[in-house]
Amino acid sequence: MIKPWLAAARLRTLPLSISGIIVGCSLVNFSINNHSESSDGLFTCCFGCYHYYTKYSIFILAILTTIGFQVLSNFANDYGDGIRGTDDDREGEQRMVASGIISPKQMKNAMIITAIITFIFALSLIYVAFGSENFGYSILFLFLGIAAIIAAVKYTVGKSAYGYSGLGDIFVFLFFGWLSVVGSYFLYTKSLNFDVFLPATAIGLLSAAVLNLNNMRDRIKDKAHGKNTIVVKMGSKNAKLYHYALIIGAYICTHSFIIRNYYSPKQFIILIAFIPLIMNMVVVGKNIILKELDPELKKVALSTFLYALLFAIFN
Repeated sequence: MIKPWLAAARLRTLPLSISGIIVGCSLVNFSINNHSESSDGLFTCCFGCYHYYTKYSIFILAILTTIGFQVLSNFANDYGDGIRGTDDDREGEQRMVASGIISPKQMKNAMIITAIITFIFALSLIYVAFGSENFGYSILFLFLGIAAIIAAVKYTVGKSAYGYSGLGDIFVFLFFGWLSVVGSYFLYTKSLNFDVFLPATAIGLLSAAVLNLNNMRDRIKDKAHGKNTIVVKMGSKNAKLYHYALIIGAYICTHSFIIRNYYSPKQFIILIAFIPLIMNMVVVGKNIILKELDPELKKVALSTFLYALLFAIFN
C-alpha cells in the first residue's frame, strides 16, 4: 500500500519545494561577505559553502519542514480536487482519490497526521533558531508556520479554496519564494537585506511558472469544473505571455543580484539554469496540444532546483 501514498505525495515536486531553502541558507555567505552584524548559526553544507560554523540543524529542520508542507499540500490537492471531480479524466499522472485507490477519509486522516508531524518539525526549527532569547521572532515564525499549514490545505479544500479563485500563483510566489528564501536566511542572521529579496523573487517566479504550466495543461477541465485559475481567467494566449514574464522576471532578478554583489565571473554560472528555461519558453510558445505540456513541468521544476544548487555553489 505504500506505492499509492508515494504517488499521492508527488515526490517529483520536492526538489522544487526545497530550492528556496537551499538558496536562502547559501545567502548566509552573502551576509558574511557584506559584513553583516550577525554571524550566528552560519550554514555549513555540501554545496561548496565551507568555513562556516557547523550548525546543520537549522538547515535539516528547514528542509524537513518544507517537505512536510509540500506533502501536505499535495495530499490536500489530491483530496480537494478528487472530491470535487476536478481530477476526473485528468491529463498527467493519476490522482489517488479521484481514481478510488485511496478513499477521501484515508486521505483526510493522512493530511491530519502530516500536518501534526510538520508542525512538530516547525516548532523544533523555531526553537533551534531562536531559543528562548528571541521570543518575538519565535511568535512571528510560529504564526507563519500555522499560516503555511492553512495555505497548504486551503488551496483546493473547502468552499473558499483559493486555488479555485485564481489566487494560487500569489500564494506559491509568497511561500515558495519570499517566505522560503528570506525566511531561511533570517533563521541564521536574524536580519534582513534588500538584496536577499532578488533571488527570493526569482525562486518565487519560477515556482509560479511551474504552477502556470500545470494550469495551462488543465485549463479546459479546470474551466469545466469551476476552477478559475489565472489561466482560465486570462485565456491560453495571455497565459503564454504571463509564462514568459515569469521566467524573464526571474532572470532579471538573478542578473541584478549578481551585478549588485559582483566579486567573481564564476557567479554568472548560475545563469546556466536559464538555458532549459529558454527552451521551455519556445515549447510553450508553439504548444497546441495541452497534454504535451506535462513534461515541461518537470523541466522547469528541475531547472529551478539546478538554479538553487548553482546559486549555493557559485554565489
